[in-house]
Amino acid sequence: MKLQKATAFALYAVLELAAEPGRQRTAVEIADKYGISAHHLAKVLRDLGRAGLVDAVRGVGGGYRFAGNAKRLTLMDVIRLFEETSAEADEPVPPGEDQDIAAGLRFVLAELDAQIGATLRSISLSTMLKLVARRPWESVAEIKPARRAQAARRAR
Repeated sequence: MKLQKATAFALYAVLELAAEPGRQRTAVEIADKYGISAHHLAKVLRDLGRAGLVDAVRGVGGGYRFAGNAKRLTLMDVIRLFEETSAEADEPVPPGEDQDIAAGLRFVLAELDAQIGATLRSISLSTMLKLVARRPWESVAEIKPARRAQAARRAR
């Protein structure tokens, strides 16, 4: 699944703010951390504020703080604010889509979309932050070179 920039920025911001709910952060702080446009992030934060997920504090020492419930708010809740997540029924049908193979591919892709949606609806911000703290991608990165070496030995 490919997310639009605004959606990714929203997830970064909400997760950063939810990680330390009592702490106020500026758009520039978050943008600098992720190497993204502070101007674009400020627009995203404004939308998150309208949705009630962040509170904005104006003036000197101002910034944003998390206003949602990290145990109830899911990744999909945030994504839905910025993405169309329903089936793309309005998309034009490409040539050949009436053939069995095309229908089969559409079926499989729809199943994948449903699984992705279910997964994103099942992961709360709190759960995501626990996952980030565990850093499971580091152990996976260590396993992949070992598997490649095993495959290379078998190929000989």
